[in-house]
Amino acid sequence: MDGKYRVMLIDDEESARKLMKAAISWESLGMEVVGEAASGIEAINVIDDIKPDIAFVDISMPFMDGIEFTKIATERYPNLIIIIMTAIDQFEYARKCVSLPVFEYMLKPLVRGEVTKVLERAKEKLAVTKNNWDDQNEDAILDAPDESNPTELIKKYVKENFADPKLNLSFIAQHFGFSSSYLSRKFKSDSGKNFVEYLTEIRMEKAVKYAEKGYKMYQTAAEVGIPDPNYFSRCFKKYTGKKYTEYMMP
Repeated sequence: MDGKYRVMLIDDEESARKLMKAAISWESLGMEVVGEAASGIEAINVIDDIKPDIAFVDISMPFMDGIEFTKIATERYPNLIIIIMTAIDQFEYARKCVSLPVFEYMLKPLVRGEVTKVLERAKEKLAVTKNNWDDQNEDAILDAPDESNPTELIKKYVKENFADPKLNLSFIAQHFGFSSSYLSRKFKSDSGKNFVEYLTEIRMEKAVKYAEKGYKMYQTAAEVGIPDPNYFSRCFKKYTGKKYTEYMMP
């Protein structure tokens, strides 16, 4: 697996994601699909763990569309190659992205040959970018601020701002002036868990309380910063071992 470029598929249609995985010869391109998301909200929550080099992003998704996701992603992950997927009747909508550093726009349904050509170009760009980035990243790690214990400050910030759906490791790193890689290691070392686990725990602790008060799932999901109810439901079940309705007041 080492050395392959990492690809993430962000599309609310599961069938479209399955087709993409099956139709493209990722192996021959030196790539692998390492993660998926069914909404921009889910993508923001898992992208720090997936660490993709390339993201295919559907422009029309619930809760956070492709344009909003792209705005956030290109600001936080400047080396991420984003390929926007859009239906022909949404193309004018897609033009709102022209001011953003999108690598390519592709019309749905995607054509295998065209996708392969775009990915070959993406590889060329990544090869150059990665060479430059390796040097810069080492400097960023070495120059990370020597704070005695930023973890407690970060925990406090998360407890006060967990309801922000755009919150993730990259956002926190930028806010506190650290590199993401340094902060990730520091937080895990100090707290014994990674940042995503901690953020999810805080959100789910609050979610349980809302459930016990009788809040509808979609209401609780919005209150704890995961307004995508499908993704919220999976997080809740993983954290508690139970469905949301099992926690609600009778």
